[in-house]
Amino acid sequence: MAPAADGRDIRLANESWEALLSAQVSVMRGFAAERMWDELTLNEYDVLYALKKAGCALRQSELTKQVLLSQPALSRLVERLEQRGLVRRSSDERDRRGVLVELTDAGASAQQRIGARHARSVEERMRSLTPEQQRQLRDLCALLLTD
Repeated sequence: MAPAADGRDIRLANESWEALLSAQVSVMRGFAAERMWDELTLNEYDVLYALKKAGCALRQSELTKQVLLSQPALSRLVERLEQRGLVRRSSDERDRRGVLVELTDAGASAQQRIGARHARSVEERMRSLTPEQQRQLRDLCALLLTD
């Protein structure tokens, strides 16, 4: 397939997208198979991590933007995390229709325990790239963010 009239290369764009997606799927499958997830699932950890990174309670609608789950799946997961004492839900005082989700001390502790092991695992997987390549990857991915 030839480049488009404006110089864009549709094939290259699609090959790049497929490479990015394949790498993400491979890495995530590797993470999911690791033994560190004894007390949390990878999705549960993602929610706790998003809350920790935010440093404050998030509206559930904002949390949906941070994790790779549908709104109904996230609602069920947050409910389970709340039952286990890892998060707390409350009404948003500014908009009673909204639900705020925040980490409890137990949730922050679990995130920190799992996060330390996960950070080491991430570093091990990224060793195939030089530090400069890791910076390039970070910067290139930032260019693709649309939010």
